[in-house]
Amino acid sequence: MEEAYQILQYLPNRFKQRDEQEYIEFLWDAFESNYQNEKFQFAFIAYHMLFMSFVYFTIWQIKSVRADDFDKIKLGFHNNLGNAQNPFGFSIENESKVFNLLKYLCNSHSDVESLIGQYKRLVKERNDIAHASGNMPFRTESYLQSRLNDIIRYVAEIQEFSKPVIEECFTKFLIESQDEEERQYSIIEEQIKEVLIHEHYLSQKDLEICMDYDITSLSDQEKYPEIERIFETLRNEYAEQTA
Repeated sequence: MEEAYQILQYLPNRFKQRDEQEYIEFLWDAFESNYQNEKFQFAFIAYHMLFMSFVYFTIWQIKSVRADDFDKIKLGFHNNLGNAQNPFGFSIENESKVFNLLKYLCNSHSDVESLIGQYKRLVKERNDIAHASGNMPFRTESYLQSRLNDIIRYVAEIQEFSKPVIEECFTKFLIESQDEEERQYSIIEEQIKEVLIHEHYLSQKDLEICMDYDITSLSDQEKYPEIERIFETLRNEYAEQTA
């Protein structure tokens, strides 16, 4: 059970919309209560929905950071995919098919098709037990734990592949936020929360990537001292959550 908590580090640190926060909390509560009551099959369904939410957040980051690339990779998918107003809008697409969007992130892998195929198999297993099939494969805690371990491993893999997108996101944020008069919020804490975290649905793991960023690469920027202030504010505000 302790390992299951790891997925929360990969889900958004904060939400702008309360109903989005409530949805994630609902899924976690559903997982936890079913786990504690040894309803392992239903616990897996809830946990897999948390996994799918993570996938949608990751795809949203591609859309928000690399809009031109997203417009290209969404060709052949549901017509309304590009009109999604938040990550959950991607649920309009077939769950197995939506994993094909991750090929964009994982294209450096030696066997992308096999990698994506592993992620898709979890969808099939979830679907098999979500119907009245009469089957109960999740009879033991150990069986469930093996699937949870798979999900955590997949989440960590996808997170690693998404690192360049997060770094690009943070670079743009720092550059566009350096002018206190022109940025959306004059208060640095608000700028970080609203423009960086809320807009891009950043998780604690995403923020760890940001906090490891080498800001000296931006030393030629006109208002570099303000960039330093923003960076230090981020570290002071969120480093404790990493510890």
